[in-house]
Amino acid sequence: MNNNEFIESIKSLGINPTDKQLADLETYYDMLIEWNNKINLTRIIDKEDAYLKHFYDSLTVVRIQKLEEINDICDVGTGAGIPGIILKIFYPHLKLTLIDSKEKKLRFIDEVIKRLDLKDTKTVHTRAEEYKEKYDLVVSRAVANIETLLKYTMHLLNKDGKLIAMKGDIDKELTKDVEKNIQKKYNIIKIDKFYLKDDIKRSLIMIKNK
Repeated sequence: MNNNEFIESIKSLGINPTDKQLADLETYYDMLIEWNNKINLTRIIDKEDAYLKHFYDSLTVVRIQKLEEINDICDVGTGAGIPGIILKIFYPHLKLTLIDSKEKKLRFIDEVIKRLDLKDTKTVHTRAEEYKEKYDLVVSRAVANIETLLKYTMHLLNKDGKLIAMKGDIDKELTKDVEKNIQKKYNIIKIDKFYLKDDIKRSLIMIKNK
C-alpha cells in the first residue's frame, strides 16, 4: 500500500488526514525501522507492508466504533504501539494508555510520544490482568486467543465500556462452543469480518460486560 492508496483507503473509513498526521505517521515509521535494528519490534519492515498491515489495519477499528464518541482508550499488549499510537495520531482527543509486559518496547513508545508530542498519552509496564484503571474502550491486536484475552481485559472496562479484539481469521478460534461460553458471561455486540486486501482476512469483535 503506497501513500496515495493509504490516504484513499482511510478516506473510505471516514478519516480525512491532515498533513501533520501524515507527517507524524511517517516519523513513526522511520523510528520503528530505526529501533527495530536494536530491539525486536516488528517483522513487517517494508514500508508498503507496514502502511497496509500496521497502519491501515489499526484504523479499521472505526468500522465498528466511532472514535469521536470515545474519551479514554487502552491498548493492551501494545507491542510497538500498534494500534494505539496510530489511533492517537488520527484521533488526538483520545486519552491513551498503552500497556505491555515488555519494558524495552515501552521505551520505544515513550520516545515516539516525546518526538510526536502526543498529549494525554502514557505507557504502563504491567500485565493487563494486574492493572486496575477503567476505560471507555479497550483495544487489543493479535494478543492471545479470545477466551484468554477476555480474562485479561474485561475488568478494564467502565460501566458502558467495550472491548474490540482485532484478529485475523476468527472462524477457527470462535467456534460455536466458544461463542456460547463467552455469551454466558459477556455480550458479543458485533463481529465484523472483512479482507484487508486480496486474501488477507481480518475480524473485529466487539464485546461488553453483561
